[in-house]
Amino acid sequence: MVGLVYLLYGVACYVVFFVTFLYAIAFVGDLPVPKTIDSGTPGGLIPSLVIDAALLGLFAVQHSLMARPAFKKVWTRIVPPPAERSTYVLFASTALIVMYAFWQPLTQPVWTLTGSAAAALQALFWIGWAVVLISTFLISHFELFGVAQVIDRMRGKTAEATQFRTPGFYRVMRHPIYFGFIVAFWATPRMTLGHLVFAAATTAYILIAIQLEEHDLIGIFGDRYRQYRRQAGMLWPKFGGG
Repeated sequence: MVGLVYLLYGVACYVVFFVTFLYAIAFVGDLPVPKTIDSGTPGGLIPSLVIDAALLGLFAVQHSLMARPAFKKVWTRIVPPPAERSTYVLFASTALIVMYAFWQPLTQPVWTLTGSAAAALQALFWIGWAVVLISTFLISHFELFGVAQVIDRMRGKTAEATQFRTPGFYRVMRHPIYFGFIVAFWATPRMTLGHLVFAAATTAYILIAIQLEEHDLIGIFGDRYRQYRRQAGMLWPKFGGG
């Protein structure tokens, strides 16, 4: 019965994540959904910047703090280990939903492109999101988002130690998920000030998050990960290794 509760909880958290992820595509791409990065009534420049910065900061703090091993060590005294990843995913999704709801648009144009240039950027937007999604499956999509853990608990299986693997994109690039996000966030034929703030802030956060994650990965895998850093690019493919 306990295993079933974990399973239902994990699946519910995954559904919330997946809907939130799909909405993120529409939010950033200014597609027809109730609220996007450029929709709504613009307010004052400074108040809008302050609110948007706070919303981005909320997600950044949650996303990084809850991912740290020291936090997990304390957190799993409260949240059972099989549900830890699902809870992390739920909190991250909630932070994104809050951002969608309260984001303040800044619609001043930065650039507007038409014709083949606009089509190329629109294609890159979709390629970026495709890279993100494909990359999650390359490293076990359902483990990344907590479903595999609750299924293992339901089956009475002990969680296996983290395996170091470099499938697909990971052979030449250490962080293809982040690469995909950066491409998707910047590739737009109509860049507004609000979109620019979002893209610049999330890119800066990604660069900081990479340093934190790689510090943790070196702590787990040691010299093996150091060698991988020499062989694969960080946010751009590196072919040939060395």
